Amino acid sequence: MHPFDWVPAEGERHASLDSRPGGGYPTGMAVLTLCRKQLSADNSQLGWLWSTCRDCSAEAHRIAASQASVVPGERNFRAIERGECSVRFNTSQPKPPRSGR
Repeated sequence: MHPFDWVPAEGERHASLDSRPGGGYPTGMAVLTLCRKQLSADNSQLGWLWSTCRDCSAEAHRIAASQASVVPGERNFRAIERGECSVRFNTSQPKPPRSGR
């Protein structure tokens, strides 16, 4: 899970690190977005169909990528060994290059 949430505001879907109330940001709530604007949330059905703010998207991707560098713990490796995880590591030795071509 990421530390940001999405919120429709002023004709675009923005991302924010502001604490999100249960049920989402209510319409009219002031929200500081990742594009550094203070906007008024629009929690309407139509608002979720708006295009995504480019600046918020870029910053959200940067934040998500920084979280992806987390190294899995031993518990995760044990789950892989037991076959409880779909991730598999290729531990076989690489094949030598073919000669004669």
